[in-house]
Amino acid sequence: MAKMGPGVVVTGLTLGALAVVSLLAFQANGAQDRAGGAKPTVTTSTTGTATTAAPTASATPTVPPVPTTTGTGPRVVYSIGSHYVWLVDPKKNPQVAAAFPVTPGSVEPTPGSYAVYSRTPTTTGTDGKQIEHVVRFAQQNGVVFGFSAAVDGATPTTDPSAKTGGIRSGRAEGQLLWDFAPKDTKVVVVA
Repeated sequence: MAKMGPGVVVTGLTLGALAVVSLLAFQANGAQDRAGGAKPTVTTSTTGTATTAAPTASATPTVPPVPTTTGTGPRVVYSIGSHYVWLVDPKKNPQVAAAFPVTPGSVEPTPGSYAVYSRTPTTTGTDGKQIEHVVRFAQQNGVVFGFSAAVDGATPTTDPSAKTGGIRSGRAEGQLLWDFAPKDTKVVVVA
């Protein structure tokens, strides 16, 4: 039997480890798609209509266009009627950084223009769930309105007896909104 030097053994072990890591990376690639994980829908708006950026073979929900009466400048737009959020920055191309559906609380904010006044990385929601990326923009009649995502990915079941103003998104969408909307960012609520 031929004698191998330590360099050959180390090289063999390194190549074996790289092969295993490559196999695991290949298996993980697209795992979220196969598991049906939620992905934020990025939209583009050049003519005032929205289109999805990367359609998949499965049915992609139709993204409604940004309402036209939301003003100017960078802003988060929330539609009470469609329960959709758009992250809009007119200085960028495309102007709509992301658009995604949300689940409202039991109380909706009054349509109007607001500003982000408070942010909290993690806390407990009014439904007792651990939430993250809390972005608050309004207080009305003792109800605080803001966007958040549950750490476990759940969306609340609306309890009509509890006055909650939390607008819940998926975790990926919550991260996008958190990154987009620092304190004083305009939030426009439309009917």
